[in-house]
Amino acid sequence: MTEEVRPPLIEICVEGIDGLLAAQAGGADRVELCASLVEGGITPSLGTVRAALDKATVPVHVMVRPRGGDFLYSETEYRSMLADVAALRDLGVSGVVFGCLTVQGTIDERRMSELTEAAGGLNVTCHRAFDMTRDPAEALEALIRCKVGRVLTSGQRDTAMEGLSLLADLVRQGGDRIVILGCGGLDLGNIAEVRQRTGLSEMHFAALKEVPSAMRYRNPKVGMGGSDLDREYRNTLTDTPLVAATIAAAKA
Repeated sequence: MTEEVRPPLIEICVEGIDGLLAAQAGGADRVELCASLVEGGITPSLGTVRAALDKATVPVHVMVRPRGGDFLYSETEYRSMLADVAALRDLGVSGVVFGCLTVQGTIDERRMSELTEAAGGLNVTCHRAFDMTRDPAEALEALIRCKVGRVLTSGQRDTAMEGLSLLADLVRQGGDRIVILGCGGLDLGNIAEVRQRTGLSEMHFAALKEVPSAMRYRNPKVGMGGSDLDREYRNTLTDTPLVAATIAAAKA
């Protein structure tokens, strides 16, 4: 008798409420709610979280990251993360997502333990700060010691396809002690192979498309950040049909 292989749980990374609605419509099992995906995701406003929870029909895990850049935070940044975790817990989110490193590229166990304790009974995910650690096997054990429930990782490479070997190793190492949430360039063409070759039980991706702004008047002389002035008039949205098709490929 062969053991039945369960389909993977699919988490969609979204920016804002419209992204949440699009991911749900496409069949997401869970969403990771962020702001500013162009920076890899930062903490969304509490107003956004409240509105998202009003519309959510799936669990919502919320990013707690005070800024883009590295994961070595000042004391004031860290205190803001503790406050965000407490506020999100009180709002009733299903989970929180954060990661703190030391200057040596190891998991900051004191901070990760304190943040996890502040989360109470919420699901806790360490995000891809993990992929910036110097020793992934030791980093995984550190997260287990901190009582973190899952870790988001591409196998310390830009894409899951490049990180296949480490992803498979982490799944074996973690066993039933921590969930490995695989990510990194997952799409229609590779998600089934990544699942098959790693044994991942949970997978994470963003299915995005760029659409032009509906603005008719455009000032070509002003940009709100960076040098790509046309970026002011392009919006990045979650693509519901692409979410659905990619989920179907993963669960086939």
